[in-house]
Amino acid sequence: VALSADGTRALSGSSDSTVRLWNLGTGKAIHTLKGHTSGVTSVALSADGTRALSGSYDETVRLWDLGTGKAIHTLKGHTGFVMSVALSADGTRALSGSSDSTVRLWNLGTGKAIHTLKGHTSTVQSVALSA
Repeated sequence: VALSADGTRALSGSSDSTVRLWNLGTGKAIHTLKGHTSGVTSVALSADGTRALSGSYDETVRLWDLGTGKAIHTLKGHTGFVMSVALSADGTRALSGSSDSTVRLWNLGTGKAIHTLKGHTSTVQSVALSA
């Protein structure tokens, strides 16, 4: 689960393969984001609240436009479940951690991996980016 900077919206990921953006004032879903083919394990919101990131058991990371509810990019490259995702403060890069024991740094403009960080010997459970 992730909260918007202004505290008015929340983002959640589910084992039903969807991501939902919630209006916390009304308790109603603003968007149901569909595209993952397996459960969603991690979500993140951009600082400006316009985009979202999700990771899934389907081994992908998806970048979403929250204005339209549509996927901008599907980031592929992990060979195991994506367990954790994080967005940079400026919204240009993302990190993902996976059961393939790697961390990937992504360019969100191109949807391509910049680096694959190797060294862990087991699942990467959590990732974070400094502000």
